[in-house]
Amino acid sequence: MPAIAANGIKIEYEETGPKDGPAILLIMGLAAQMTLWPPAMLRAFADAGFRVIRFDNRDIGLTEKLHGRRVVNPLVQIAAKALGVGNLAPYTLHTMVADAIGVLDALKIEHAHIVGASMGGMIAQLTAATHPKRILSLTSIMSGTNNPRLPRPRRETIAPLMAGGPRGGSKTEIVDRMVAIWNVIGTPESGADKAEFRKTLEATVDRSYYPAGVRRQLAAIIATGDLRPYIRKITAPTLVIHGSKDPLALVEAGIDSARNIPGARLEIIDGMGHDLPAKFLPRINELIIGHARSAQATAARSVAA
Repeated sequence: MPAIAANGIKIEYEETGPKDGPAILLIMGLAAQMTLWPPAMLRAFADAGFRVIRFDNRDIGLTEKLHGRRVVNPLVQIAAKALGVGNLAPYTLHTMVADAIGVLDALKIEHAHIVGASMGGMIAQLTAATHPKRILSLTSIMSGTNNPRLPRPRRETIAPLMAGGPRGGSKTEIVDRMVAIWNVIGTPESGADKAEFRKTLEATVDRSYYPAGVRRQLAAIIATGDLRPYIRKITAPTLVIHGSKDPLALVEAGIDSARNIPGARLEIIDGMGHDLPAKFLPRINELIIGHARSAQATAARSVAA
């Protein structure tokens, strides 16, 4: 996979689909490398004529790591933020927005559809809010607004992620802990082949395993805080997709995004958890492709007028 220089760091990216097709930029979530975008989703977008671009966020995968940039315990950071103490994170989600725009700039893409999952949905929302002329449409999946008044996930759900990911141990132990986390947050009876999914996680660990980066990404989410003042300014056509059974980003989070983004369309998928499950993927792909095509047509009519 190639790398480009963007926003002062080296970012690993990959693209598929026709080079002259409208661009879709995919942004993954906390602790997730770009390789976790389902191949069936990438194929569906490419077959629909889109130029599909995905990349590793900073501090994850093969993108540059911010070695030595320490962060405090997440609970300490939350308490400090509540007391008005200065930013304790090395970067925020706004920095990661600049990374995403930097990828588009490096590839000389002026306008793009943007799709984000989980933390990537937050980054995508902020990107649409702060760079409205660059975004043709926004799709936010299993994400939210960081609204402090929303219901919180159960402690046993959030604890593994607050710890910043599994540390140490053999490859087998690391993958075992990853599988355990996905079993908690993912869709029950997702339709995935469990053996194949384990192989995917093993390949992910072989590609890059860097828990320190996960802790810094988590710190960025905490430091950024409530997204609502920004996303209320979004003008791009917006689709919000959320699972009714999401135990990590509760369904209220997706509802809150749709409520605060003008004209947003909300699609709640009954039974979906915090993942992109095989059994719901055809529906998710259909929703995103239809949304992007509609926005593309609207943009074309606007130019013609």
